[in-house]
Amino acid sequence: MKYLPYSPLINWHPLSWGDDNWPEMQSNSGLNVYIDENETEVTVEAPVPGMDPKNLKVTYHDGMLHIYGSASEKDEERKKGKVIKKWEMASSVDYVTSLPRPIDTKTVDARIKDGVVTIKAKIAEEAKPKEIEVKVG
Repeated sequence: MKYLPYSPLINWHPLSWGDDNWPEMQSNSGLNVYIDENETEVTVEAPVPGMDPKNLKVTYHDGMLHIYGSASEKDEERKKGKVIKKWEMASSVDYVTSLPRPIDTKTVDARIKDGVVTIKAKIAEEAKPKEIEVKVG
C-alpha cells in the first residue's frame, strides 16, 4: 500500500512496531488512539470531542475493541420571523483496534472525561504468563 501524505480522505500509516512492540493506532480524522498495557490491565484512550456518553458505544468481540458514536448540535436565531443565524454541527468517531492481549470482559470500565474516553480492563487469567513445572521422565 502506498502512503499518500496529502490525501484528505486517507490517513494511512504503515504499522511500525515501537519499543513496546505495539503500534499506535490512528483514525482517519488524524486523532490518535493510545493503547497501553501493564502486567494486570490494558488501557485505551481515544478522543471523543463533544460526545455525550449516551451517544457513545464501546464493544469488544473476538479481541477487537470498537468505539463509535455521533453528536450533533443545531442553533437558530430569528428576528421578526426571519432567520438571521443558523448553525449546525455534526461529528462522529469510529475507532476499531485489536488489543495486545485478551481481556476479562467482566472488568471492562469506560469513562469520558474532558473529551477523552478511557477504557480499562483486566488482562484475562488465561493470557497471563504461567510457570510450568518440568518433570523428569
